[in-house]
Amino acid sequence: MKRLLVITFCMLLCGIGAVWSQNQPDFYDTKTVQAVSITFKEKNWRDILDSLRYNGDGLLNGTVEINKQKFENAGIRYRSARGFQIGGKHNSLYVQLPEGKPYQGYASLELSNAVRDPSVVREVLAAEIARKYMPAPKANYAKVMVNGNYYGFFVNIESVNGKFLQTNFGSSDGDLYRAAISTTQAVPDGCPKESYASLKYEENQACYTYSYDRVNKNAWNSLMELTDVLANRPANIETVLNVDRALWMLAFNNVTVNLNSYTGFPTQNYYLYKDARGQFNLILGDLNFAFGSYKRIDSGSDLEMKPLIQLDPLLHADNKDKPLLNQLLSNETYRKMYLSHMRTILHDNFAKGQYEKRAKELQDLIKKAWTEDPNKEYNITDFDQSLIATVGKRSRIPGLTEFMAQRADFLKQDANLSILPPDLTAVKVLPREKYSQSKAESFKIQAKAGQFAKNVRVFYRFDNTQPFLEAPMQDNGTSNDEKAADEIFGAEIKPEGSARLIEYYIVAENAKAMSFDPPRYMYERHKASLDELNK
Repeated sequence: MKRLLVITFCMLLCGIGAVWSQNQPDFYDTKTVQAVSITFKEKNWRDILDSLRYNGDGLLNGTVEINKQKFENAGIRYRSARGFQIGGKHNSLYVQLPEGKPYQGYASLELSNAVRDPSVVREVLAAEIARKYMPAPKANYAKVMVNGNYYGFFVNIESVNGKFLQTNFGSSDGDLYRAAISTTQAVPDGCPKESYASLKYEENQACYTYSYDRVNKNAWNSLMELTDVLANRPANIETVLNVDRALWMLAFNNVTVNLNSYTGFPTQNYYLYKDARGQFNLILGDLNFAFGSYKRIDSGSDLEMKPLIQLDPLLHADNKDKPLLNQLLSNETYRKMYLSHMRTILHDNFAKGQYEKRAKELQDLIKKAWTEDPNKEYNITDFDQSLIATVGKRSRIPGLTEFMAQRADFLKQDANLSILPPDLTAVKVLPREKYSQSKAESFKIQAKAGQFAKNVRVFYRFDNTQPFLEAPMQDNGTSNDEKAADEIFGAEIKPEGSARLIEYYIVAENAKAMSFDPPRYMYERHKASLDELNK
């Protein structure tokens, strides 16, 4: 409490819009702006980094200081991102810390110049929203000095590597690929020129080397198997793909019009990680083009504002060049799940303008440090107008709230999303019967499911290392529900072995829609214990 008061007093006294702290709880804490200083021995370091950018993945040695902690012999290069310019004064940076010497467990830094985002909040805001529903990189801000000069104000993005993978998947040694079209090789003979990293199956391995990077230098076999199953055995897709997480990412892309990803054109800028269960997980890449800043869905021209706002929720459902969307959305259950995820993202973040307050908070945090950047991409007028008005004459970048307010209104009225899903309420586990001499030895789960629910299921496990099991819930008057056909559904789950705890969530379907309880069942579940039930 004392430290908080000191920081607050200093902010008021000095007029600082951002807190600079070397004792921050996490390197990606969004309440603070990080301090990164790089020192090169070479005076022509810009020329060297330009050359390295075009000649592979070489790194230039330098000394890096992060929040006053020094790292000798770090490796630095320009990021392989769209904003790179030869001789540019504000190119994005990648920093590889010395082996075995991470900062707070993070082995590398990704510093983005937020090209085509005059608001400078798209990446951080989109990442915060995404992480509510799926593993996604964290992001905040950093002030970067090079050889004692203010090089620029950057978005600081968590790398998809060791710590991120270990934290989100419990392992970091699985196969990892990045959807990134080669900038150094031509399209191999026989490979489709415009499918890119769309997960289309190709017999020629060279087609994969052009469209994907092997981040862990793993073989191509597992990725080829994924695309083979998707193309030729889609009924088995859950053996090789975490379908639910894929649907969350695709739903997020559509709601937020994040087209610099699988959903747009070219298909790129996402990751695939094979976890210990043998399933691939899709992971979002950079998000600075989210909220309509990137505008292409096919090989044609950029979309205008209205088509972007009215982007079809089922975009690419019939497009065989996008097999992930095409195959998953042709499955009725998966389509309902996808639309349910869209509703959740929409109503949690956009239906009542919830995101707007957060966007303004982020701009208030960074404004002073961003204004002082001598190499910034935009002027202060663009920054101030970037939430409410379109900025730029050539690259027409929609105002974030200007765009998303209209997008939210459109989605709320869309026929696919305005359908009422089953209303799940009164979820509980029945306690031991009053005055009964017999203790509860099983979990009798109940839920009320309205809106003509026809298929209600409980997903449960007794240990957080286990996969979820599934059991039907019935409304027949004999399944620990109440009366038949009263919309109260029940199921009895008997614990395995000596298990005393259960973790569960409910899924309900009607003819056209699906709902979950809790809505964020990926991270929040209902829990019960036999000991509590027997009190």
